[in-house]
Amino acid sequence: MNSLLEISCQARGYFITIEGPDGAGKTTQLGPIADWIERRGFTVLQTREPGGTQLGESLREILLHSDSDTIEAEAELLLIFAARAQHLRQKILPALKQGVWVLSDRFTDASYAYQGGGRGLGADRVRILETWLQGNFRPDLTLLLDIPITVSAQRTRSRGQLDRFEQDTVHLRQAIRDAYLQQACAYPERIKRIDASGSPAQVQYAIADSLQAFCQRLGR
Repeated sequence: MNSLLEISCQARGYFITIEGPDGAGKTTQLGPIADWIERRGFTVLQTREPGGTQLGESLREILLHSDSDTIEAEAELLLIFAARAQHLRQKILPALKQGVWVLSDRFTDASYAYQGGGRGLGADRVRILETWLQGNFRPDLTLLLDIPITVSAQRTRSRGQLDRFEQDTVHLRQAIRDAYLQQACAYPERIKRIDASGSPAQVQYAIADSLQAFCQRLGR
């Protein structure tokens, strides 16, 4: 993993993740984010977690559509990190080394939120797996789309049939949001909170501001 970190900033791409609870509008914003980066002359690879590889997509199907009582919290966390290991080795790291910018719908911050917070496993267990798998590798920028849990519940209900994670109770939704905000407080340089309760256009403008500030720090 450390070999990527030894590549100069000029020689590699950048890893941007978009996070947030279900209903925050991540999927809606992925395309505009990719377009924003591509307009500045960079190649973008869009991917997602769990998923991104053949194994990852198979595990995604199990995680999202199995009965909620059939997967223990610890098993859920380990399955997600199994998918992440494939994702990193087969897709994310090779693309970054080729100078491609990688845009991922969720990454390890989601494990802190959903399994650490929502499933009650705590941040320490997630951190152990994160350090073991990733070493010092972290996203270069994380856009956290934050919304009140009442808005999150309303938006997910409007979609119709819900997956395992979208069926979470109010208590679990609050725990997930709290864990996300704790991550944002712990890593303010990397994680930029975006108020996602407004219209898609308003959220898009806020994201563009964060992307612009990120590129200015890079001198791009």
